[in-house]
Amino acid sequence: MNMGVDQWVNVAGSALAAVVCAAFVVTYHVKTTWWRSRTGRNLMGLPAALGGLFLYTVLVSLWPDGCFVIIMRGVRSALAVAISLLMVQRIRILLRTQREHRDRTGV
Repeated sequence: MNMGVDQWVNVAGSALAAVVCAAFVVTYHVKTTWWRSRTGRNLMGLPAALGGLFLYTVLVSLWPDGCFVIIMRGVRSALAVAISLLMVQRIRILLRTQREHRDRTGV
């Protein structure tokens, strides 16, 4: 495998982002009961999916050929769909929260 400096920077940045996302997921899991609310599940799901996407970038950069890459492209597609759905859910949470705030305060 012969990667240029730009590719190694991409791998390093993606690895760092994957580790930070994993750190959030582990910390949030240990410190809260995130599975009990829609907001908690969304707060857990998005960094987990983003971390998976960053991990995908690292793995396909290190193993760019063969059956593994074909499988990982499917995983990447599933992660893209998951991130899209989580963002739609996040928009709904935002709008619901704003509506509830407006109903309570009249503003």
